[in-house]
Amino acid sequence: MDINSEDMVNFFDESILDYKEGSTRFRERLPKMTQAYFDFTEACFQEGAIASKEKQLIALGISIYSQDEYCIMYHTKGAIEHGASEDEIMETVAVSAALGGGAAFSQGVTLAMDTFDYYSSVEH
Repeated sequence: MDINSEDMVNFFDESILDYKEGSTRFRERLPKMTQAYFDFTEACFQEGAIASKEKQLIALGISIYSQDEYCIMYHTKGAIEHGASEDEIMETVAVSAALGGGAAFSQGVTLAMDTFDYYSSVEH
């Protein structure tokens, strides 16, 4: 992705904001279903037998495989927030590409790595 630093702020942060705004819209109209979904996913990502960082990396791999751009950004950011290194992100991309082929590889080496570069170098 060949964009400058200011554009990256707009792209990554705006994409995550778009997701949050869409979620708020659903929460207003379907509060029980939306809250139940959020409660379930929150419980899934809590520390347990698998640490939160590893759960974020698993979610990132699945996101890359399924080519879900919002989740690629969200879970790359989550993995970084839980201490994931660049090598761990890259290995997650590689494992996902082993199963998902070129489409997963292209999402991983571009969007996941660009998100890693942004969130690991910019203070929020």
